[in-house]
Amino acid sequence: MPTLLKGRPQRRADLVRQPRTRREQTLWLVIVDASASTQRHQALSQAKGLLAQLFDDAYRQRARLALLTASGGSARWQHHGLKAGAALQPWLQTLGAGGGTPLLEAIEQASEWLEKRRKRYPAESQRVLILTDGRVKEAPALAPFDCPSLLIDIERGPIRLGRAAELARQLGALYRHIDGMR
Repeated sequence: MPTLLKGRPQRRADLVRQPRTRREQTLWLVIVDASASTQRHQALSQAKGLLAQLFDDAYRQRARLALLTASGGSARWQHHGLKAGAALQPWLQTLGAGGGTPLLEAIEQASEWLEKRRKRYPAESQRVLILTDGRVKEAPALAPFDCPSLLIDIERGPIRLGRAAELARQLGALYRHIDGMR
């Protein structure tokens, strides 16, 4: 448009080059607690439904996703800041639960990774989503994330310990229970 405002271009120098406006890049870091306790009362199944919707929303909003699972003996990275797409669906279908809850290790890894990424991409907007039932053995003092964060409590069943709310408070994250997400 700026070229045409100057009249009809007669030579190459008359063309006004304008960089494309770039939408702010957004990264969603998702930490999934896939420990054995999340199998009870179909908590992980419900979380998978929520994740499928999240992946779809991320795709529509052109957000990048980083996925970290906490199950067994350690936290494992699944994706590191990739564009959301259909490639995430097979991973979601094969997501299973088992073993212990290395959630605190996953939170520490995520915090360090976000700090490095923030230095590399300073204009990137970051968000953290944690899906957990909060059943960790010990809860030492945790540092809050330097970005907006949401902890979704997937604890189900007749006896609820309510530890996820305390984790959210320590992390400075918003707290929601999955039953209220519909």
